[in-house]
Amino acid sequence: MENIINYEDFEKIDIRAGEVLEVEDFPEARKPMYKITVDFGSEIGIKKSAGQITKNYTKEELVGKMIIGVLNFPSKKIGPFLSEFLTLGLADEEDKVVLLMPTQKVPKGAKMM
Repeated sequence: MENIINYEDFEKIDIRAGEVLEVEDFPEARKPMYKITVDFGSEIGIKKSAGQITKNYTKEELVGKMIIGVLNFPSKKIGPFLSEFLTLGLADEEDKVVLLMPTQKVPKGAKMM
């Protein structure tokens, strides 16, 4: 296995759960994407991200879902949009994104342990 990191490196990554508040189309993107607004709780607040999640999710079904994101990466400009966190997911058999989500209720802003 390449790129082995130590546990101290892993601890630097701020991975948290947040509730999707709003999902919008992102017609300016080169690939089909949504712009999502997520509430990470009172400590962090509301952040925006963009993700190629249009194949497995409708906008309506995402609202109210808890998703997982990396919060301490630098913001990234995607066309006219500034993505403030990295939305985490896995590729399915068709190489489409399946979001990482808690399987039980967790508070907004819950940090991965």
